[in-house]
Amino acid sequence: MSEDEPQPQRPSGWLIAVRYGIPAAMFIGGIILAVLGSGDQGIEGFAMAVGGALSVLLLNILYRVGVQGEAERDQEEAARAYYGEHGRWPPDAGP
Repeated sequence: MSEDEPQPQRPSGWLIAVRYGIPAAMFIGGIILAVLGSGDQGIEGFAMAVGGALSVLLLNILYRVGVQGEAERDQEEAARAYYGEHGRWPPDAGP
């Protein structure tokens, strides 16, 4: 890689904790509700907590897919600007 190319960044520990920790805590809470709850309340609490955890996890995934699409559009725009300046597509960076 050249010096001008941005280095891929690893997510911070806080980001990972928020991204996966909140759904994990909700899921564990649902298991606790299922075990300690009485009758239908335990099962309903489990379903509510697990459903909430899965929705938070899905929301995180959909957000990351959307942000990735923005980055790809920015790369395409930069390639078009390079083509406008030089009359050819930029060389591929490779994997």
